[in-house]
Amino acid sequence: MILADKIIRLRKKNGWSQEELAEKMQVSRQAVSKWEGAQTVPDLEKILMLSTLFGVTTDYLLKDEMEDEEFTQTNDGGLTKRITLKEANEFLAQRKSASVWIAAGVFLCIFAAIPLLILSAVSEVPAYHISENLACGIGLVVMFILVAIAVGIFIFRGMKNAPYHFIDKEPFETEYGVAGMVKERQKAYRSTYILYNIIGVCLCILSPVPLFIGAFTEKEFFTVVMLTVTMFLAGIGSAFLIVAGVRWASMQKLLQEGEFDSQNKRKRIIMEAVSSIYWLAATTIYLGWSFLTNDWHLTWVVWPIAGVLYALIECFCNLLIEKEKN
Repeated sequence: MILADKIIRLRKKNGWSQEELAEKMQVSRQAVSKWEGAQTVPDLEKILMLSTLFGVTTDYLLKDEMEDEEFTQTNDGGLTKRITLKEANEFLAQRKSASVWIAAGVFLCIFAAIPLLILSAVSEVPAYHISENLACGIGLVVMFILVAIAVGIFIFRGMKNAPYHFIDKEPFETEYGVAGMVKERQKAYRSTYILYNIIGVCLCILSPVPLFIGAFTEKEFFTVVMLTVTMFLAGIGSAFLIVAGVRWASMQKLLQEGEFDSQNKRKRIIMEAVSSIYWLAATTIYLGWSFLTNDWHLTWVVWPIAGVLYALIECFCNLLIEKEKN
């Protein structure tokens, strides 16, 4: 089998068009067409890129007598992990289920403060005969229960995803048919992905409206209720974005496209570490401030501020990574 036929075979196995392969190889589509038509032969640099991209040895690409694919080896001497069609289906099904549970966990974390806010506001109304200490105690108990449930969900889903952690950390290949199957699912899900993102973004943008309405009144109880509506809408919006994002990301991971291609894996690992440290610090500040001052109706501002600062930190980290790469 000549090199031209091998390029065609490997490209189709990965479910790529000539345009997609050309983009990955940083050449024109016409160049790929000439390679596959045996009109030209890639230079040595492109041969090495093809070897890395497809995960096969240069011997396999260059030796016509080698019919069967010979895969490259990882640094530890073992063969590169290959994902079968069954494993790919199981991974997509697991992430589809996880998207709903993770969204529910995030919603619970946002919703957890609502009972405390409502009860604190109710304790200020003499007609309800609820002391401030009782309201605060019940609210804190409910909040910690809801947060504990959310943490349990995150831990459980993390354990369920453990067999697939190598997808984020290590190079892998997919067996014949996997890429095509994933692309079909991605195509079928695209409209839902767009719809969920539109709903999620719109809800997050509109969520402050109730708070603004409550701010124009002089009734503290009504203002608190409007604040909880704001938090509820933000939680629902976040849930839509998470469901869409987790499912779409699972497909991109298998296809190794977008931010999940091999070149961006190191960037993701760094950002995951930064994100974990940052949000742990934000949570510590929120809880410390809240318990020390007991101003739970004010300390929620930590989260929108943290969100804005995180975006700036993420941009700064990306610039540093790009500078180091160049």
